[in-house]
Amino acid sequence: MRGGLGGFYIFLACVALGAAAISGVNSVSRSINQSITAEGQSILGADVRFELNNRVANDDELAFLNSLGDLTIGSGLRSMARMLDASDQTLVELRSVDKAYPMFGELETEPALETTKAFAEIDGVFGAIVAPIMLDRLNVEVGDQLLLGDIAVEIRATILAEPDALSEGFGFAPRMMVSDKALDAAGLIRVGSLVEHSYRIDMKGEPTLSDLQNVRELAKTEHPDAGWSVRTSRNAAPALTANIERFSQFLTLVGLTVLVVGGVGVANAVRAFLDSKRGVIATFKCLGASARFVFIIYLVQVFLIALIGVAIGIVVGAAIPFVTSSLLSTALSITVSASVYLDVLLLAAAFGLISALTFAVLPLGNAGNVPATALFRQWSLGQTGWPKPIYSILAIALASLLSWLVISTSDNDQITIIFLGAVVFSFVVLRFVSILVQWLAKRSPQVRSTPLRLALGNIHRPGALTSSVVMSLGLGLTLLVALALIDGNLRRELAGNLPERAPNFFFVDIQSDEIEAFDRVIADVAPDGKLVKVPMLRGRILELNGTDIREMTIPPEARWVTRGDRGITYSPIQPEGSVLSEGEWWDKDYAGEPLVSFTAEEAGEIGLEIGDTVTVNVLGRTITARIANFRVVEWESLSINFVMVFSPNTFAGAPHSWLATLLDGEASAQKEGEVLNAVTRNFPTVTSVRVKDALEIAERLVGQIALAIRAAAAVALIASVLVLAGALAAGNRARRHDSVVLKTLGATRGTLIKAFSFEYVILGLSTAIFALASGGIAAWYVTSQIMSLPYSFLPDVAIATLIAALVLTVGIGLIGTWRVLGQKAAPILREL
Repeated sequence: MRGGLGGFYIFLACVALGAAAISGVNSVSRSINQSITAEGQSILGADVRFELNNRVANDDELAFLNSLGDLTIGSGLRSMARMLDASDQTLVELRSVDKAYPMFGELETEPALETTKAFAEIDGVFGAIVAPIMLDRLNVEVGDQLLLGDIAVEIRATILAEPDALSEGFGFAPRMMVSDKALDAAGLIRVGSLVEHSYRIDMKGEPTLSDLQNVRELAKTEHPDAGWSVRTSRNAAPALTANIERFSQFLTLVGLTVLVVGGVGVANAVRAFLDSKRGVIATFKCLGASARFVFIIYLVQVFLIALIGVAIGIVVGAAIPFVTSSLLSTALSITVSASVYLDVLLLAAAFGLISALTFAVLPLGNAGNVPATALFRQWSLGQTGWPKPIYSILAIALASLLSWLVISTSDNDQITIIFLGAVVFSFVVLRFVSILVQWLAKRSPQVRSTPLRLALGNIHRPGALTSSVVMSLGLGLTLLVALALIDGNLRRELAGNLPERAPNFFFVDIQSDEIEAFDRVIADVAPDGKLVKVPMLRGRILELNGTDIREMTIPPEARWVTRGDRGITYSPIQPEGSVLSEGEWWDKDYAGEPLVSFTAEEAGEIGLEIGDTVTVNVLGRTITARIANFRVVEWESLSINFVMVFSPNTFAGAPHSWLATLLDGEASAQKEGEVLNAVTRNFPTVTSVRVKDALEIAERLVGQIALAIRAAAAVALIASVLVLAGALAAGNRARRHDSVVLKTLGATRGTLIKAFSFEYVILGLSTAIFALASGGIAAWYVTSQIMSLPYSFLPDVAIATLIAALVLTVGIGLIGTWRVLGQKAAPILREL
């Protein structure tokens, strides 16, 4: 160790990079989740929040809620805000609040106003506060008036901070806030309107977790059929928390990929180091040292160096939450408090040390095979073959320990096991690729070009760099190719194919007494358009086959079906855009027990079969229906379809609204504007959603997520580049001898540069072809099997991958080779 760390800098960088990625990601995730828990009351705006969809609490329910503590009531829905002259309009996320809002946190506005003044009715006009982006969208200012439903409202201020915004969920439109009285006057809440009513309760004092759980149980016992969802301050933003945990798990797997890729660098560094110490090892052997003794000496040294790398990594990882806390606080609108999380750092340290030792054991086991004759002649550890079985068993045991640790600390065992299996499979395939490249190079026909002949010989000779180069670049490039193809297909589907076949508009909350007039308006303004309309209600699944949904274990991919309210409909005929996969559709005049059609994919994920029962709560009424058939639905077409379609007799006489889509493939932006103006002018309470606007928002979100994922994947590629540089540096000693001998025999520097360039080009192309094949398969599986989207291979990704592989291998290789070619011949020749 006193001799310095020469040859181990790549080793240190690989271990430190992986440990920093794992500890940093999990520390940030922990700090966000703890901050959400600590500010649970402010984020939720209450100790307990009850939510009802499409109906208000009845007198008994309201009395129960008031008995729990102080109460504030609000509503949320999407609506249209219009200019007074009807020249423009925009979709808004509308929220109403009462005088008691906010009970926790502070509503900040510009200019600063008291809540009562911001929403007060002055001279017959109610006040509103809006998101700043809305001023730009409609080209209005504070003090201007807008039409909201049946009334005009005055913009009194813009929203700087909405204390409970995180608990309200993601919105596709700018926020507008008004008073509960203004919402009533606007006439937007009508029969069947899609509206969420929230009841926030301040229980006074500091309720314990047990107190909050008791409220949940009491609500379930006293009002079992209410159909409301209950959330407490200990789980204020479950969707955000779940997404953070999923993303941190993904990034942790990326960090493990870095460690695995870096493991190749560890093995290369250990092998090169031991090769430089072969004389020392042979001396030990001459003095009677056993192979075990030699193994332990260098195992301790490798462990100490790995410990240094891990220490550097976890110090960097521990600092990441402190560096990002202000940025995260701004982005999430909460105070993210950073801290040092010892358990997270210890876990990252364990990952780093175990992975380093796993890859170091085999080359260390070979160290004991150095014969004493190495003192008297040149000898390379690359020729020693496999070590004794005990060292292979030890390497397998360490790899198994690492796998167990990864699985035991993961939130999703299935994904983690698939990841580990993919890593093992990738190593096997990469090894096969390197053997295949060497086999083809060895059996290639004789070529007249001296540089090319030398390149082919370098690829298959003993101690060649082929395996190291293919291994080091293969995993990193594969990950980048897979992510780039997934991102490209998703973007193409959103921006390219979908708008061609998707509707131009969705129209929500059309009342039953308006539907005929709505038909006439659309027929006048868009005579060539296709209008599809269906009745729509909202319902929550309570039971499956008589079992409470809360007591069931639903697979993660299907939880969205059973979480919260779902849009449902009824129909005498099979909906367009769906195909029956099992069962029969009911007759048009069917009048028996309630029946329901379920989407096949979701039913399969949940484990439902024909004849099973589904119990839903609709408008406070509990209905049990039997599954009559399964449908295959093409969701990506954005046509109207539902997870559950009921027989018409199920909701006979139930009040409801209508949902409609308008498809006009030839409509210009101007024509769409005319449609939007006509609908908004004639039906001010109908919400119009322009599909292209929603797709643009979705594409922007996909782009932001993809950018974050690419940045994470780039860390794996950086590790690959480090390993590649280490592998090429480790081979430079042999190349120095080769270049000196060849130059002595008459080879020019140009000839050697061409030979090395050909070698690196062949290795780079081989690795790129593997990365394209394996990354393409992974992307196809995720896109077509998990996302259920059309998949196609993207040539631009293939070209970019080929260029990246060639630039990295040839560029880094030639940088090292140039130094090799500059060596003086005499010192090298004297050693031969």
